[in-house]
Amino acid sequence: MRTSQVKFETLLEATQPAITIVILAGGLGTRIGGAKGLQPLRGRKLIDWVLDSVSRQSEEILINANGVHDDYLCFGYPVIADQAPNWPGPLAGLQSALRLARHDWVASVPCDTPFLPDDLIARLYKAVTTIPTAEASVAVVAGKRQPTIALYHKNVLPKLDAYLNSGGRKVNSWLETLHLGEAVLDDAIAFTNINTLGDLAYANQIAVSAHTKDATEALKIKK
Repeated sequence: MRTSQVKFETLLEATQPAITIVILAGGLGTRIGGAKGLQPLRGRKLIDWVLDSVSRQSEEILINANGVHDDYLCFGYPVIADQAPNWPGPLAGLQSALRLARHDWVASVPCDTPFLPDDLIARLYKAVTTIPTAEASVAVVAGKRQPTIALYHKNVLPKLDAYLNSGGRKVNSWLETLHLGEAVLDDAIAFTNINTLGDLAYANQIAVSAHTKDATEALKIKK
């Protein structure tokens, strides 16, 4: 399908419609010992970090979770489960969000990416406007698509229903069926994702370094 890339050098100030964000936390987290969004990073849950990044970028936030529904209610946002049986993956969480979202545009982000940029949704929306017939856009970092970090119009729902009903599960393959824009971003650290305890330890190092840098900058300003 037609794809267009947009590269961003500065913070965008684009007029955009109301957007729903769904945080995908529906996986079992078998490689990390439990629900990934609830794993601790510097004394806070991973999903807390994601919420810090995206809560000011959206008019509605949904959390997609399965099996641990009640554990996510304390974060103060609606928790939605997959409507498809047997937890078939992140596309099932997106499917539920597209059905339940109040707004026509729905962005998905995973619960295991704690350092997302504050202007991510604006960038995704700008990318989707580059194609008149665009149905979606996806983040691209270091030449690779980040398939679970994307923006969709709700009119893709019938296509997604058909894809899942046919047995499709892979997000990248699903994206290939759409008229797609690409938001090319440079900061790979911002898209660090966590699948294992080793990844979690690495993310902790990033968080410590960022905290140290912020403290140093604050001291410079104070002086």
